[in-house]
Amino acid sequence: MAHKNGLLPQPDAVAELGPGDSLGIGLAALISGADKYYAFDVVEYASNKRNIEIFDELINFFKKKVNIPDETEFPEIKPFLKSYEFPKHILTDEHLDKALKQDRIEAIRKALLHLGGANRNNIQISYVVPWTDSKVIKDGSVDMIYSQAVLEHVENLSDTYGILYRWLKPGGFMSHQIDLRCHGTAKEWNGHWAYSDFVWKMIKGKRPFLLNRHPHSIHLELLQKCGFEIICDIKFKNTTGIQRKHLASGFKNMSDDDLTTSGAFIQSIKK
Repeated sequence: MAHKNGLLPQPDAVAELGPGDSLGIGLAALISGADKYYAFDVVEYASNKRNIEIFDELINFFKKKVNIPDETEFPEIKPFLKSYEFPKHILTDEHLDKALKQDRIEAIRKALLHLGGANRNNIQISYVVPWTDSKVIKDGSVDMIYSQAVLEHVENLSDTYGILYRWLKPGGFMSHQIDLRCHGTAKEWNGHWAYSDFVWKMIKGKRPFLLNRHPHSIHLELLQKCGFEIICDIKFKNTTGIQRKHLASGFKNMSDDDLTTSGAFIQSIKK
């Protein structure tokens, strides 16, 4: 999608918000040619043993140029692609020959086993949990930041977008899939917008995070306020949820578009 939208074709330094129990996407980025990968989470989920297993499997996929898993295997990964063939037009034979050199693969493996360090090939993997200090990455040092169903959980979204803007180099970009559904807190997919702030606080309890309940338009507004240019905004629509009359007072002025937008895939660039 980044290639289709004319964004930086081969990022050197990538950062991921909320990798969860696997650093797989970041490892794929490193195998693809990136040299630095930063992973940030609120709670430590990742298992080194599992990550090594995923890394070995990914190497095999790249060497054999296995097709991308499609919507049958991962129906929640949106937007769906027109083609799930291995992206040979991006990862050319010449590029892969360099990226998959044995000494480079072993350098990635070493960095994975010793998170936070750098080795002779300048490969670096940093796994930061919890991340509370924006200075963990130098301003203007990252090419690409991405997340998969994470930004709907971030409590202080405005500050987070501001930090991500500072981290990116000029011309760097972000790619985020945002799941705006209720995550099991209501019967209807958008039922979380029917709860008052007090009721929502009770539902959240002592959990470190749940949902920020921001609709699609707030994400766009905050991105643009921070200085990002929106390059791609694909909305996923669902009209089967609660109606406007059931919205809590804090969401009464929500637009019809927001009320029926259950998720979005947004790519933006730092000019």
